[in-house]
Amino acid sequence: MNYNLLATTDQLGLSQATSELWMNLRAVGDENPRVDRSRIKGLILAHTGFDPREAVSLLRRHMGEEPDRYSAVYRVMPIMAWVNTDVDEIVAEVRKQATRIGAGESFRVTLEKRRTRLRSLEVIEPVAEVIDTPVDLEDPDWVVLVEILGNKTGVSVIKPVEKLNVQKERYRLSTEREKGALLDDEAG
Repeated sequence: MNYNLLATTDQLGLSQATSELWMNLRAVGDENPRVDRSRIKGLILAHTGFDPREAVSLLRRHMGEEPDRYSAVYRVMPIMAWVNTDVDEIVAEVRKQATRIGAGESFRVTLEKRRTRLRSLEVIEPVAEVIDTPVDLEDPDWVVLVEILGNKTGVSVIKPVEKLNVQKERYRLSTEREKGALLDDEAG
């Protein structure tokens, strides 16, 4: 697969979300993004000319400037590599990418399964075993993202900030605006 971003939306908003992601990637400077609907309900696949982690960062910054341009896309996640949906291949790719995790830094495995018969623990346990640092399910330093889409699996070892949850980001932005308004009122 040539895609390096995965986005989610609801089934009814798929067309709008596909257009929205394409337009927002263009707005942050990607001259030729490719954005396609997947065969799986609510999933969008995209290819950006940017490093996918940088693309997510640029989208987050852009959302802070123009939040109304983000209404149909729910989440955007970088995909650093695609492998066949085979536990050994997934583990091998995680092992390669896990070199980014420093000694003593924590991680969590986030698994999303679509169109597979694999059980969650069949994937999570062997993936977690190849990383020799503490697990922290609440506030990890790193996220091992495993996105199974039928016979292909996207794998990314990323910082939590390197994925975008539009609803959480919208809440964070509104909270910051409210705090700013309160400080302005107190100062005025």
